[in-house]
Amino acid sequence: MPEVHALPANVTVFERGWLSSNNILIHPASGEDGAMLVDSSHVNHVPQTVQLLRHALGDVPLARIVNTHLHSDHCGGNATLQGQFGAPVSVPHRSAAAVSAWDEDRLSYRATGQTCPPFALAGSFAPGDTLRAGGLDWQVLEAPGHDPDSVMLFEPAHGLLISADALWENGFGLVFPEISGEAGFGDVGRVLDNIERLPVRWVVPGHGAPFSDLAGALGRARSRLAAWQAAPERHARHALKVLVKYHLMEVRAEPIEQLVAWAEATPLLIGLRRHFPQAFGSDWGERAVQELTAAGALTMQDGIVRDA
Repeated sequence: MPEVHALPANVTVFERGWLSSNNILIHPASGEDGAMLVDSSHVNHVPQTVQLLRHALGDVPLARIVNTHLHSDHCGGNATLQGQFGAPVSVPHRSAAAVSAWDEDRLSYRATGQTCPPFALAGSFAPGDTLRAGGLDWQVLEAPGHDPDSVMLFEPAHGLLISADALWENGFGLVFPEISGEAGFGDVGRVLDNIERLPVRWVVPGHGAPFSDLAGALGRARSRLAAWQAAPERHARHALKVLVKYHLMEVRAEPIEQLVAWAEATPLLIGLRRHFPQAFGSDWGERAVQELTAAGALTMQDGIVRDA
C-alpha cells in the first residue's frame, strides 16, 4: 500500500508510485456535502485507488473530483470513480472543451500513446477562482510549463500548496510544449517565481512525498531548468527516456521489436526526433531502451523488455 501522509487534519495525501500521481483527499467540514479528491491516478491503479478512497471515506460521500491537469496519470481514474462514487468531475477551464468533445489529440493521449478512459465533465474552474473544500479556501493558480492548461491549488491558512507537476522536491515534470517544438521553459521559470512569492509552508507535489523545504526544491528546479535551457537536446533525450519508461510502466512488458515499433509510431516521439535531430540517431529507440536498462529502470531478457 502507498505511504499515507497527513497534513492538516482534514487533508490526506496518498503518495503513489510514479505511474500514478498522488491523490489528495480533502475531508468535508461540517455542513459540506462530502469530500473533494484532487487527481485520480492512472487507470492501471484504479482498483487500489478505489480501495484507498473507501477506507479513507468510510460513510462520507465523495462529492467531487478535480484535476490539476489532464495527463493520464492524473485523471485515469476519473471514469471509474464516477461510476463507483457518483462524483462529478471538474477540470481546468482551458481543457474543458477538449474533454467535452473527448479530443484525444488535444488531450495528448494520441500523441503520447497513453491510455485514459473517457469520463463525463461536470464543470470547470479557472485561475483566480476559489474552491471551497474541507472548510478551507483553495485558490486556483495557473501553472503552465509542464502542461499549458495545468493549475495548482493553494490554501493560505496553512500555507499548503498542491503543486501538481510544476514543482517536485527534486525538479518538475517534462515540459511538453518544448517537446512539441513550442516555448515552455519560460513558463516554468515564471511559475517557480510565483511559487516563491507565496507564503508556502508545505508542498504536496504531483509525484513524491510532501515536503517543506521550499527553498531547496526551488533551487534544484531552477538548476534543472537552466541546464535544459542551455542544452534543449538534453531535455529531448530525457523526454524520450521518460516516455519509453512510462509506456513500459503502463504495459509492464513488451518484446523489444514491438516497443521500438511503438516508439517509432508515437507522434510525440516522432516530433522529438524532428525537432532535435542532433540528439537522435537512426537507432534512437533501441538506444533509449539500452540506456534505461543500463540505469536499472528497465530489464531485458530473451528479447522481452520489462518495467523494473
